[in-house]
Amino acid sequence: MSRSWFISFEGIDGAGKSTHIEGLAQWFKSRGHVVTLTREPGGTPLAEKLRELALHESMDSLTEALIMFAARREHLVQVIEPALARGEVVLCDRFTDATFAYQGGGRGFDWQVLQNLEQMVQKVPNTNLRQPDLTIWFDLPPAVAAQRLSTARVPDKFESQPQSFFESVRYGYAKRMQESPTRFAQIAADQSREMVWLDVVRAIELAYSK
Repeated sequence: MSRSWFISFEGIDGAGKSTHIEGLAQWFKSRGHVVTLTREPGGTPLAEKLRELALHESMDSLTEALIMFAARREHLVQVIEPALARGEVVLCDRFTDATFAYQGGGRGFDWQVLQNLEQMVQKVPNTNLRQPDLTIWFDLPPAVAAQRLSTARVPDKFESQPQSFFESVRYGYAKRMQESPTRFAQIAADQSREMVWLDVVRAIELAYSK
């Protein structure tokens, strides 16, 4: 595990991403790695401002997608690429798959347009298209997520969507995994926290053994 590694965590709110991404950061650090822990949309001062707009302002679906990709470009250039160049492990709470799941699946926005934006935004030096080396998808039935979030903070505009929206988001993630099956590790997030953690570690170890 000596080289740089880019790992994204995906899933709907309530799936347990935040808990396990923090745990994985400590897991890597205990093995001598330098870890950059970040999130999308966000990760830079400008991208965090765009995050606030995307999560709380009503807007046209194309505008929403463009904001997500604008924040992503800034994040890639300012945070992710420099960290990978330094040989670090980058752990990102959501990346492009979330845009396909939420805007493509949940909103029903044109998949091809999202793919075109992906090609434009994620082209960086020394690689054709920057993607995570591994994407861990915390797959959780939306009904279970709703129960977990029932006493959580005041929801943003995505979290307050009906269950049918999150069923479509889940379909978006599944479609994305079908397109890149070797990159994804699908984890059943309705297990106990301990079992989910074991599955996360197995996914990491399997990816590194390839």
